[in-house]
Amino acid sequence: MSQTAATIAITGATGFLGGALAKRLLAEGHTIRALSRTTGHDDFPSGVEWITGDLADPASLSALVTGADRIIHAAGILGEFGIREEDYRQINAEGTRQVLAATTAALVDGRLGPEARVLHVGSAGILGPIRGRADGFRFDETMPFAPSNAYERSKALAESYAREFALAGLPVVIVRPEFVYGPGDRHVLGLFRAIERGMFFYVGSGNNHCHPTYIDDAVEGMVAGLQTGRVGQAYQIAGPRSVSFRELAETIAAALGVPPPRVRVPRAAAWLGAGVLEVAGRATGRSVPLSRTGVAFFSEDRRFSSAKAERELGYVPHVELKEGVARTIAWYRAEGLLGGT
Repeated sequence: MSQTAATIAITGATGFLGGALAKRLLAEGHTIRALSRTTGHDDFPSGVEWITGDLADPASLSALVTGADRIIHAAGILGEFGIREEDYRQINAEGTRQVLAATTAALVDGRLGPEARVLHVGSAGILGPIRGRADGFRFDETMPFAPSNAYERSKALAESYAREFALAGLPVVIVRPEFVYGPGDRHVLGLFRAIERGMFFYVGSGNNHCHPTYIDDAVEGMVAGLQTGRVGQAYQIAGPRSVSFRELAETIAAALGVPPPRVRVPRAAAWLGAGVLEVAGRATGRSVPLSRTGVAFFSEDRRFSSAKAERELGYVPHVELKEGVARTIAWYRAEGLLGGT
């Protein structure tokens, strides 16, 4: 961001990604106004103005954005077993539409800063997995949407809304962070725990690729998008390189000081087993250790290009997997979420 202090309205500040972004901007001297469904945030630095409400409450959204110079929409729910597709759509997609509608109304009424900008935090996952492409191929922003699950479909619809509002005159910039991990995250904690306990196995060969992005790099990319991104454009924010699930698991195991995973399970068998677990999970109301969406994730390829963000925003990811995993484990252990010292 520029050195001039701005009033920044943000949704999702109580989450991992939005929280890291809000704390970074607060530390830079900006005024942060954040939406929250609850009161009391003792784990957050002081100085934040909290607006009580949610994405379905137009009054709270209006209060959030009025007078803001920058608006960041980072709220949403991540992929997880047991969440209905309609819930994804209502929160991730319709919630986005509500935020952008409230911001548009404030713009029309002259209730925004004179050079207001909006940052929509999307997901590179809306492009789906890579299929039938040569090794090393990476998706860029020219690729069509091809979501493969309920979460990705809701994020694709949300980005479609963001593009529509941009075409209608709202100064919206889109960023797509991919597979963000690091201190403060609990979404991928289960992966670290499974490896620590010797319960992780590869689906298939383990040579399919994912594209981890350390939280500090993701925040740098989002801030750059907010500051200099072109209105109506999307920018993918990804780590230095994609890695195989085998490399990811072995890196985590080495940092934990445990043996690396060895077991491989054919995709068809893992799919069948996950289906059985889902039936049991629905019957008992409990979460499951592996869903069919998880099987798909671990057996498909997702590799993304950040060349556009590097070229236009000056984005450069710095944190390699080994260092990022070590920092993440140190935080998990400090919080008592993993064993060891």
